[in-house]
Amino acid sequence: MTTLSSGFARARRWLRDHPLAFDATLAFCTLVAMICSSFTDPGDGHGPPAFGARTPELFSVLLMTLTAAALVLRRRRPMQVLAVTAALAAVEYVLMDPPAPVVMSTVIALYTVASRTDRPTTWRVGLLTMGGLTAAAMVFGSTPWYSQENFGVFAWTGLASAAGDAVRSRRAFVDAIRERAERAERTREEEARRRVAEERLRIARDLHDVVAHHIALVNVQAGVAAHVMDKRPDQAKEALAHVRDASRSALNELRMTVGLLRQQGDPEAPTEPAPGLAVLGELVTTFRNAGLPVEVACADRDRLPAAVDLAAYRVIQEALTNVRKHAGAGARAEVSVVRVGATAEVTVLDNGRGSAGRRPGTGPAGGTGAYGGGPGGPGDGDGQAGGGLDSGGHGLVGMRERVTALGGALTAGPRYGGGFRVHAILPVEARTGEPDRPGTAGGTGLRR
Repeated sequence: MTTLSSGFARARRWLRDHPLAFDATLAFCTLVAMICSSFTDPGDGHGPPAFGARTPELFSVLLMTLTAAALVLRRRRPMQVLAVTAALAAVEYVLMDPPAPVVMSTVIALYTVASRTDRPTTWRVGLLTMGGLTAAAMVFGSTPWYSQENFGVFAWTGLASAAGDAVRSRRAFVDAIRERAERAERTREEEARRRVAEERLRIARDLHDVVAHHIALVNVQAGVAAHVMDKRPDQAKEALAHVRDASRSALNELRMTVGLLRQQGDPEAPTEPAPGLAVLGELVTTFRNAGLPVEVACADRDRLPAAVDLAAYRVIQEALTNVRKHAGAGARAEVSVVRVGATAEVTVLDNGRGSAGRRPGTGPAGGTGAYGGGPGGPGDGDGQAGGGLDSGGHGLVGMRERVTALGGALTAGPRYGGGFRVHAILPVEARTGEPDRPGTAGGTGLRR
């Protein structure tokens, strides 16, 4: 029983996914039913119908075949199919006596129209079809006008209109319920996100108030301690104790608040320090081990602010990654970090000519693509020893955003005579939130 029901379910899904095949099957079944009914004589109403008591005419068989064939297109052109089947059914009533049941196709076509149009159209088309076919059967038939066969035509066409309208109404009702449910679901999700955002904003404001209060207290007490350190050390110790308590309280409240802001699935905070120029030697070693000769000239690497130090390290990391990936065999790289007044200049040069298919040259200067290919290079990953900003062709974009966020400028492009040059100018005092400066990611013929 289970196998049979699953087989019916699979057949139903297949027919629903192939509507033309379903309509062709329906048309064939309708043709068989019409031909079988044309061999049946209903009698005078006092006895059972007699099968084989009459034989349909060839013209009737032709009309039945035409109307059944028209049903194949009932979904694509419902009105035209109804017009064709109704006209052929009327011709059957006018010319043949007794008529063959060609009206079966008209009933199915009328149901299709009613299920796919609005109610006013259904009533107009249905009444016209019912009245026309019933009148043709009453006027041109050999039976009395009040015979049950004539009223049967009226009943069956009326039933098709009513059934199609009911199916259309139910389908519209189900679609409306589904749409409301989906809209309600979207509304709930948006409301939940809005509430979460409002709660996070409130927590952030509380965090600001708490931190600002404690930092102000620490600042005042530290000033008091510095003022009375020499003359009244006891009072200075008391002020420093207040500083310690206030800072501990601020840290505890900050930790609790950040814990509230964390979401499920957020990564754990890294425990290792952020990389910088102090570990530049380790980064260069990884590239040398990968077969890329690198020469380094770096001065004052430990005197840069933390944000500038990190940005310089990432620029070098990304530039060397691209040299390793795209500069070609035999390439060499030079790295320099120089302090010039209030800025630090980071320069990465190479003498490569580009890998085949990745750096199509238009002369000695090399490529015409966009700098930064996909992830790769020594230690490719989250930026600890390679890869870094170069992910999916956005290496230059990442370097530019990091540099311009500090108020610096970045240029990248081919060198005269071959190779590539990346040059970043970083202010020693990091500034955030400045707008991008035009031309900071300049360079023509950028390497891909």
